[in-house]
Amino acid sequence: MKIGIFGGGGFIGSAIVDRLLMDGHELKVFERPRVEPFRRFLEAERVEWIVGDLMSAYDVGNFVDGLDAVIHLVSTTLPKSSNDDPIYDVQTNLIASLQILNAIRSRGVGKILFISSGGTVYGRPVYLPIDEAHPTEPLVSYGITKLAIEKYLLLYQRQHGIKATVLRVANPYGARQRVETAQGAVGVFLSRVVQGLPVDIWGDGSVVRDYIYVGDVAEAFARALDYDGTESVFNISFGAGTSLNELVGLIENVHGRKVDRHYSPGRLFDVPSSILDNSLARRELGWQPTVDLLGGIRITLSHMLQAQQA
Repeated sequence: MKIGIFGGGGFIGSAIVDRLLMDGHELKVFERPRVEPFRRFLEAERVEWIVGDLMSAYDVGNFVDGLDAVIHLVSTTLPKSSNDDPIYDVQTNLIASLQILNAIRSRGVGKILFISSGGTVYGRPVYLPIDEAHPTEPLVSYGITKLAIEKYLLLYQRQHGIKATVLRVANPYGARQRVETAQGAVGVFLSRVVQGLPVDIWGDGSVVRDYIYVGDVAEAFARALDYDGTESVFNISFGAGTSLNELVGLIENVHGRKVDRHYSPGRLFDVPSSILDNSLARRELGWQPTVDLLGGIRITLSHMLQAQQA
């Protein structure tokens, strides 16, 4: 299959690229200018690296021409800062996504997979674990925009027959995670610990999140590419909750040293608990997470230390 990946050079995108190459797919990666390939690809690995602008109909149209499927991973904003400029959030994410949809419709691309946010589209949980039928009341523009993109994907599926699959990913972590954005507690905390710095925690550390290893996320995308069933929206999660205090305890266990913790007042947009029910993905996609949090922290720390030595 010939697959185009918007954002294939990022943290999650690079894991998906590596995973899909194992299945022998031919890949095209669409990235921003000055984003270099994350590794040197082997001669037998069919990867074309394209630089372009998502707001350019010309760039996007040329990229999707001749593809069998598209994976959309791009986001220009973060949950914690998206409320500061919701107009920018909509312009650069929702409008750009419609650009992709129009391009694949006009070029006859039959399938699109989209990464949504299991951590923000639901808002405050009415019940736990959260399944795909749970009310969606996002507290941040990031989640509202993700949800709007989901709705447009399903609209184009109904109107134009494009197979749309939405993966609502919980809290991903793992190798190549960008810690400089302070997004992703596992990567940020590990980076601070490796540098001998204290860990900053918003609130009292009781906030619970559902952490999923990036390799398991990539496997879910590989399974979703082959899915031809009737479901369209899937939670991709480990399916268990871990508080920030417990997460620091696990990091202490793996790293073998006590971690200093600095607590700050909680943030209004941080829901107290988010645990996603992944049973639909297990049943329909034949997928399940394989890396538990302790093991994932070990793998992530190893990658981080290797990158420092390189």
